[in-house]
Amino acid sequence: MPTITTTDGTRIYYKDWGTGPAVVFSHGWPLDADSWESQMFFLASHGYRVIAHDRRGHGRSDQPWHGNDMDTYADDLAALLDGLDLQAATLVGFSTGGGEVARYIGRHGSRRLARAALISAVPPLMLKTAANPGGLPIDVFDGIRAASVADRSQLYRDLASGPFFGFNRPGAKASQGMIDAFWMQGMRAGHKNAYDCIKAFSETDFTADLRAIDVPLLVVHGDDDQIVPIDAAGRATARLVPRAVLKVYPGAPHGITDTHKQQLNADLLDFAGGARATS
Repeated sequence: MPTITTTDGTRIYYKDWGTGPAVVFSHGWPLDADSWESQMFFLASHGYRVIAHDRRGHGRSDQPWHGNDMDTYADDLAALLDGLDLQAATLVGFSTGGGEVARYIGRHGSRRLARAALISAVPPLMLKTAANPGGLPIDVFDGIRAASVADRSQLYRDLASGPFFGFNRPGAKASQGMIDAFWMQGMRAGHKNAYDCIKAFSETDFTADLRAIDVPLLVVHGDDDQIVPIDAAGRATARLVPRAVLKVYPGAPHGITDTHKQQLNADLLDFAGGARATS
């Protein structure tokens, strides 16, 4: 399996498909690179080189006890981009991965990037504070931690069969395949790594990182996102980044990489520059 090794010796798995301009994907919690397979297959089929890594502690990457925080995630992403010597890449982050993308730009700049996209992403800040009254109370995230310790396998099933894909909405038709894929990816993550990541995605303030974004930014969010509510996330991000374009998917849930994959694939292809000749 292709891997890069970070400065602390952690091996990070990545997949690298196709040829052409690079599009790099960062996944959500508690998932891994496989959660991007629909977008990667589509863009690679339209003339792009697509790359996605398993965040440390997730999927096929190593599961270190320490370093499960946004600064380290961003540095791991930098190691990947530097190791592959990518230039003028499009960087795409979903949910927690959107925070990773923002923190990467905040810490490492945009010299390797042409553009970036945040999909159902956690920035600017998920946690409710005096300065962020639209966020979610800490009790929500304490509850996720408690459920993870009690029975994380059931937690992942409950998230996937309920709010993540919007299958808890009246009239929704649940996909057992999506539920199973979410559960399988979640259970491949290390328990400690996934537990620590809850704090990383919920309590990290990305406001300064967003203000550092100096490349075109696409923000995509469903207005029925029950996991990362749009007002405190996608809409707030678009207000902070002057070059941001916000696309709202009416009625869409959090997991739009699956539930709205055709619409998202088309939007990402257009944002990356359109289809290219393939051999």
